[in-house]
Amino acid sequence: MRQVNVGNIKFGDRFPLVLIAGPCVIESESSCLEAARRIKSIASLCKVPFIFKSSFDKANRLSVDSYRGPGLSKGLSILKKVKQQLKVPVLSDVHCAKDMAEAAKVLDIIQIPAFLCRQTDIVLAAAKTGKVVNIKKGQFLAPWDILPIIKKVESVGNKNILLTERGVSFGYNNLVTDYRAISIMRGFGYPVIYDATHSVQLPGGKGACSGGQSEFVAGLSRAAVAFGCDGLFLEVHIDPKNAPCDGPNMINFKELENLLKQVKKIESVL
Repeated sequence: MRQVNVGNIKFGDRFPLVLIAGPCVIESESSCLEAARRIKSIASLCKVPFIFKSSFDKANRLSVDSYRGPGLSKGLSILKKVKQQLKVPVLSDVHCAKDMAEAAKVLDIIQIPAFLCRQTDIVLAAAKTGKVVNIKKGQFLAPWDILPIIKKVESVGNKNILLTERGVSFGYNNLVTDYRAISIMRGFGYPVIYDATHSVQLPGGKGACSGGQSEFVAGLSRAAVAFGCDGLFLEVHIDPKNAPCDGPNMINFKELENLLKQVKKIESVL
């Protein structure tokens, strides 16, 4: 498997499980910095390498009234402060090819949203920045369908690739996890992340927005680590019930510490 480096953090067969975590969307500078501080402290306590994640613009919301975030300029400014003040790498999803160059000035990892993973212009624009590209496998794709998307990134000479499994559509308003996908995608030669919080999402389950079943996050995470994923992607919030975006599938800080301790024990016996 190819080793992928994000600063001092290394993904791959021989390296520890990595945590990618943060609130779904940037709500304010102060809340973003506080979330990053708390997650960094928990991750450090549990000896888990940590990359901060939060979105500056959630452009794929179902309703026009849904909160999207502060936007490109302000959002990147906040993520830059997180990166500089807390000395942690940062990740965000980018929804427009025209925003890639600006985003690459701040982001350590550019994430391709699951809904847009087949959009060639977006994938190529991300790849051309030379940054690590995290491809979130669409809910509508089989694991082997990710291979042509990998080839798009490789076509411009970028082999800094992460792949993320986030569940697959199962009828209406539901997702399930097929853990075979982790093994299949790792077989393509790149590290695979398991997105446990989006895997419990119920897309459109609340009408104008998504529902979720966060009570299953811990169990699915434990199973994914046992199956051999290279990292966990978790959306974490101080008050998920009142979060403006993805609240039903996020976990809180108290749950995070317990979960990381559990998965570290599982990792230790693999």
